[in-house]
Amino acid sequence: MNNKNLKFSSIVMVVMLVMNGIWTKAQDWPQWRGSDRAGIVKKTGLNLDWSEKKPPLTWTFRQAGAGYSAPVIVGTTLYCQGATDGSDFAFALDTKTGNLIWKQDLGSEYIQNDDRGNGSRGSVTVDGGKLYLIRGGGQIHCLSAADGKMLWQKEFKEDFGGKLMSNWGYSESPLVDGNLVICTPGGEGTLIAFDKNTGAVVWRCKEWTDEAGYSSPIVAEIDGIRQYIQQSAKGVAGVSAKDGKLLWKVEVEGYRTAVIPTPIYHDRMVYVTAGYNAGCNLVSLTREGDSFKTETVYANKNMVNQHGGVVLVNGYIYGFSDDRTWVCQNLKTGEAVWKERNNEVAKGCVLAVNDRLLLLNERDGLLTVVAASPDGWKEFGRMEIPERTEKPARDRAVWTHPVVANGNLYLRDQDLLFCFDLKE
Repeated sequence: MNNKNLKFSSIVMVVMLVMNGIWTKAQDWPQWRGSDRAGIVKKTGLNLDWSEKKPPLTWTFRQAGAGYSAPVIVGTTLYCQGATDGSDFAFALDTKTGNLIWKQDLGSEYIQNDDRGNGSRGSVTVDGGKLYLIRGGGQIHCLSAADGKMLWQKEFKEDFGGKLMSNWGYSESPLVDGNLVICTPGGEGTLIAFDKNTGAVVWRCKEWTDEAGYSSPIVAEIDGIRQYIQQSAKGVAGVSAKDGKLLWKVEVEGYRTAVIPTPIYHDRMVYVTAGYNAGCNLVSLTREGDSFKTETVYANKNMVNQHGGVVLVNGYIYGFSDDRTWVCQNLKTGEAVWKERNNEVAKGCVLAVNDRLLLLNERDGLLTVVAASPDGWKEFGRMEIPERTEKPARDRAVWTHPVVANGNLYLRDQDLLFCFDLKE
């Protein structure tokens, strides 16, 4: 081979390696609701028709402990958190075998006082060889992804006077953006930014003093201003990524008890919803100098989503509403395009995979595949969770959201964590 051909071959090899690296990264699930926090998976070659062929179970891990933390996956490693024997802990698994790689104790187990289940709520966030997580008691930790070694930690309540709107434990999944870790202690400065390497406070939004809800923040670049959008006990707001300045805020009538779902941003519009008869709101944003003017496009009760979350697919919002129906809602108008009441496919959470929805029934763990289409309800099969936990919790609900990454489907019921092969 001459030098010219050798050089060309080397370039091709480098391009292939880079493309492969990008592809692998694109299929990871490094944080809550995926890489962009939208709850959407885009990958070809997946089995999404279970009417004839259900995905086979690859492995079961039985020591995930108490809690509802959804797993995150980077490469061939799964990260999650749980609680057992009086301690909260984080852990890492090999996704090929389900074998434990490491386990790190984090401190005293979070105990839920009204018996709705102890332990973790939010997901781990993976960034640059480090893990960031928030425990039910309001502690934020930074760990080494390689071995779980503790790098730094802070206490929301003790260090920052954090206040939560009700009594079910901090459920937020921290957002890592650039050099910042964004989270929501609540109280005298609802949102806070830490230096991701040291844990030092970079800024705190003192203009926003609501109690924290149970939602997780998202990031958006709107008319040249990067900002963090988050729900609180009273409404939704945008905070400048640069300095923590409050850019805009909308108080939502009817917010009470628990505000949980993650906001959705699209084309200068922010969609939020909450349960307990609160409903849903669409807010449009218009930049005015260094801040934003807000306008409520609609506020209605076509979607009243308590905690299963909603997804936006091709201009339509999908999720479960508290009138006991699954709903397809037009994002721009707020109109309910269709509603489906089904006693078997009942209340639960939603994950979008290409043009399908995975709907997880919280009551018994039944997972159903449905078309993500405004044309109406169309099923593509169901699958029961292999077994149920014996961990005590008053509701006995399967509240952990399903995850799809690198061709695998992950389900969790407290201490039981299941991996299924979704590849065709």
